[in-house]
Amino acid sequence: MTLFEYLGVLLSVVVGLAVTHVLTGVSKTIQHRDTVKVYPLHLGWAVNVLIYIIAIWWGMFWWSNEDAWSFFQFLFIILYAIVLFLLASLLYPFKLPDDYNFEEHFYRNRTWFFGIQVAAWMVDIPETWLKAQDGLRALPSGYPVFVGVLMAMAVVGAWTDSRPYHRFYVVAWPVWVLGYLSLTTLTEIVVPLGG
Repeated sequence: MTLFEYLGVLLSVVVGLAVTHVLTGVSKTIQHRDTVKVYPLHLGWAVNVLIYIIAIWWGMFWWSNEDAWSFFQFLFIILYAIVLFLLASLLYPFKLPDDYNFEEHFYRNRTWFFGIQVAAWMVDIPETWLKAQDGLRALPSGYPVFVGVLMAMAVVGAWTDSRPYHRFYVVAWPVWVLGYLSLTTLTEIVVPLGG
């Protein structure tokens, strides 16, 4: 077992819990569909958060080429997983009452939800920079604009309860993220020979 594989176990558990929480929430919503008030925008964010977690999980593989690890470097990476778990956990309550209203839930939690998105991107910036500094992956082209737009949209999302804005944002987010991923080298991980 390599050092990355050992350290990755905890990372996998925390990220796995985030995915599990979102999928369990969707499953419970389906099971309680006759009594809960489903909100399509909320379901859209459940899909978006799964895309986000999977994209970050994908990008974490580049760290497997890191030969030496410090405790603080690992702490930083695990912080990213913790922030993603918090983001996922705000989508669904841990216990879902039969008469739950997801529209009220979304707008009641939106400041925290989008605030944690901003925090996640603030962790992503140094994480991406460290990968480039360590020679694990080149800094993706357009990265500052990509993250800047996402952070600005999240700040507005935290600030406003405007239904038209949130309808725009839930659709713009995956278009922006998946479009960026498809136009950069992030869609493919290349492992060096002997790596």
